[in-house]
Amino acid sequence: MAFDVARIRGLFPALGDGWIHFDGAAGMLVPEQVASAVSTAMRAPVSGPGGAFPASQRAESIVTAARRAVADLVGADPAGVVLGPNAPDLIRRLVDAMADRWTIGDEVVVSRLDEEANLAPWRRAAKRVGAVVRWGEIDIETCELPAWQYENLVSARTKVVAVTLASGSVGTRPDVPTVIEFAKRVGALVVVDATYAAPFVPLDLNALGADVMVVSAQAWGGPSVGALVFRDPELLERLPSVSLDPAARGPARMELGPHAYPLLAGLIASIDYLAGLDDAAMGSRRERLVTSLGSAKSYHAGLLAQLSTDLRSLRHVMVIGDAMRRIPALAFAVAGKKSPEVAEYLASQGLCAFADDGTSGVFGSLGAAEVGGAVRIGLAHYSNVFEVNQLVRVLEEIR
Repeated sequence: MAFDVARIRGLFPALGDGWIHFDGAAGMLVPEQVASAVSTAMRAPVSGPGGAFPASQRAESIVTAARRAVADLVGADPAGVVLGPNAPDLIRRLVDAMADRWTIGDEVVVSRLDEEANLAPWRRAAKRVGAVVRWGEIDIETCELPAWQYENLVSARTKVVAVTLASGSVGTRPDVPTVIEFAKRVGALVVVDATYAAPFVPLDLNALGADVMVVSAQAWGGPSVGALVFRDPELLERLPSVSLDPAARGPARMELGPHAYPLLAGLIASIDYLAGLDDAAMGSRRERLVTSLGSAKSYHAGLLAQLSTDLRSLRHVMVIGDAMRRIPALAFAVAGKKSPEVAEYLASQGLCAFADDGTSGVFGSLGAAEVGGAVRIGLAHYSNVFEVNQLVRVLEEIR
């Protein structure tokens, strides 16, 4: 494997700001090739689709190429790729379409490990139609989401099971295949949020067996574009359309208004960037993605292990959770300090991180407010050993 972090860092002009970026929870910085693709597309004549002239045909080709790129990323059929402005908006559209057929007493299963974007739409829809929301709970010691509990959580009334492929807050990668197995026993649809997993692990929707997967390009340094990917494109025809066009077919049934074509050009470039993370990767784009993300996974596993070990050696720092399978995201608390104080001190030393007061979401479920909240650290493709050592050094000094 050839994951050359020094070469990768050279792809990010924004790293010239001199800060150490552990703010992966908000998405990675943008590589030069993505910014160039967006600006180039904005300079080119691009019109609406459906015309016989070049500008219109260019728009259609960008959309087609974007669907194909996302399909390569997740291992699916381009005919099942729905494009939109961001993952939360697309999830809301999906929920609205699915909930249109729910009745009083139907059930939807969500988890405490999920981010609010994959929780709020399901809760609101359930409240609107009188459906029941059931919760997968987190082990507060390890931050694992035990898959065995889903055997009892699902029932004949379960319509949807929504679960994350990885937590952007504590890094946990739950046993989603087992969750899917239990859901399929009762005929429930499974929606997997791969927003935080996509930049770090190879995805294969067909092998996973989920019905719908959600990704967001911002997570890996792409533009503000999201995608819903349907494993079986025929499912799109069975769901109520949310399109303003009554004649819409396929993915267009879940899309609203004109696409932001320059951003879709950036989406394509960002997936090509992912395919080139390992400069020894060869073959089709799909093959290069699998190789490159496998290399990224190995590199970040080592970096995260070092960070976790070093933080746990600091007596005044408490690392939150200890899941077996993880992405490179981590949360911690500092004894006697509230999380905003810690984040502000890190910023004063040139390190970017986010504070969470621990009163809601994943950290609310874990009771993090009792220890002053949590500081979230998200590694990125360009994170290196020097930056990890700097974080540990700064935290050694905070008292």
